[in-house]
Amino acid sequence: MKFRFKAFGLHLLASSAALSTILGCLYLGWYRWPGWVLTDVTRVVIVMVGVDVVLGPSLTFIIARSSKPRRELSRDIAMIVALQLCALGYGTASLWNGRPMYYAFSVNILQLVQAYDIDGDQAALGRQENPGLAPHWYSLPRWVWAPLPTDSEVSAKIVQSAINGGDDVTSMPRYFKPWSAGLNELRANLKKVDNVAYFAPSEKKTLKERMRAAGLATDELNAMPLTGRGHPLLAVIDPATATIKAILKPK
Repeated sequence: MKFRFKAFGLHLLASSAALSTILGCLYLGWYRWPGWVLTDVTRVVIVMVGVDVVLGPSLTFIIARSSKPRRELSRDIAMIVALQLCALGYGTASLWNGRPMYYAFSVNILQLVQAYDIDGDQAALGRQENPGLAPHWYSLPRWVWAPLPTDSEVSAKIVQSAINGGDDVTSMPRYFKPWSAGLNELRANLKKVDNVAYFAPSEKKTLKERMRAAGLATDELNAMPLTGRGHPLLAVIDPATATIKAILKPK
């Protein structure tokens, strides 16, 4: 039994270290607040933890016996590790491909743009036409303004594409502009929290309580939804300076 606990402990330590390193790097680089909530990657992480930290070491505890030949034990553990690596590779690839790339103000909302929202052609066009704001594999999340093009015909095509489930302007980096360039447009689209879409009345009540607790006015035009794959958040913005004062969860 002592041998089993030792094998279990070593396997758990190695698995936890590998998983913590990967999740830590992804979190610190791309998934910091509010990215983790907006991407809704909890299920992926649960699978990774379940296989790499729970299942793998537990199987080692079951099969590890001091009486078992070392060659047979090594083979069994190698099979367990192979299973863990598959789960770790799947989870890491999913998190990498879905990493937050931009927080874009477009039309009247703030939107999370993830890596897989921008296909290779759009990324290449962005690097050619708008290199300063184009995405690269090493790019960290940036706040940008994503206005529709001034050409009405091009703009109409993009709107129609978005309606039909195709590319929206937020997945076209060649049209992105610096965050500071869109501040006047941002101010013009602020609403009172009671008038912001995406939230149920009970959620708006919670948001107002959290705004008051943070010393933020609840009766001013200072709110805008921040959307992503997960449940929307509320961005509270100073109407005078157009700076984001807080990003709040509705529940």
